[in-house]
Amino acid sequence: MTTTNGQWFPSTWPDRIRALAGGALTPVPPRRAATVLLLRDSAAGPQVHMLRRRASMAFAGGAYAYPGGGVDPRDERPVGWAGPPLEAWAERLGLLPDSDPAGARLTAQAILCAAVRETFEESGVLLAGPDAESVVADTTGDEWEADRQALVGREFSFAEFLARRDLVLRSDLLGPWARWITPEFEERRYDTWFFLAALPEGQRTRDVSGEADRTAWLLPRDAASGYDRGELLMMPPTIATLRPLARYESVAVAHADCGARDLTPVLARAELVGDEIVLSWPGHDEFTRRIPRQAVQDATADDPRGAE
Repeated sequence: MTTTNGQWFPSTWPDRIRALAGGALTPVPPRRAATVLLLRDSAAGPQVHMLRRRASMAFAGGAYAYPGGGVDPRDERPVGWAGPPLEAWAERLGLLPDSDPAGARLTAQAILCAAVRETFEESGVLLAGPDAESVVADTTGDEWEADRQALVGREFSFAEFLARRDLVLRSDLLGPWARWITPEFEERRYDTWFFLAALPEGQRTRDVSGEADRTAWLLPRDAASGYDRGELLMMPPTIATLRPLARYESVAVAHADCGARDLTPVLARAELVGDEIVLSWPGHDEFTRRIPRQAVQDATADDPRGAE
């Protein structure tokens, strides 16, 4: 795997793009996933919590991202619920109209459970409370940490975790922000919903993610400037969801705008045009790249991770 202009290009891409164009490659179905942009107010404006992926990771090593991950099948299990009903969430997330409304509601629950579960697993922040009007105030004790590690180890489901502590998932604390799908030629694909959430009062983030070597609270404009200067590495969905936050004066104002956000999926595309690979993300021209195929092949040949 290599980087060109701050973006990642696995060595397998040229052959897979060619195979897809020729009908020899069947796209892998994308796995549903969720990620959360945790926000907190500061004197200079809202800050966002970011994690830097370990450099040793095969994919996007060294890149800044948000807490998140794939949906666990057990995220469909019934949970204590607070906030908009599942039918409203299914519609907002683009899962309706559907030939199976019950299935769409179940999928909506799983996506939101994954968002809350992964945020707790990777940052120690829990968007849940004893009832629809309150939120857990502190998750730093030894018992909380034992439960967090058990969730990471899949020793029990998130539904079981909430039931054991008599908590309800506060879906009203999540604001839908964007939806991105990895390209059809990728070996591992995700259909990812991005959400905003304010850091609950009394809670604090902790550096507990096994996939990160650094965590930080950053002003969106500073993080975006760091990306533009080539100092902070980010994948297109990360920087694209980050930039709009720079215009908000508070977390509450940003969260209030979630209802008007366009959740049409952004699906990356790649074409072989002559001797170039043309990468594009519809609606996000800043990411369009025309890369000589030979340059990618030469770079990956020199990269010890190129075969991963």
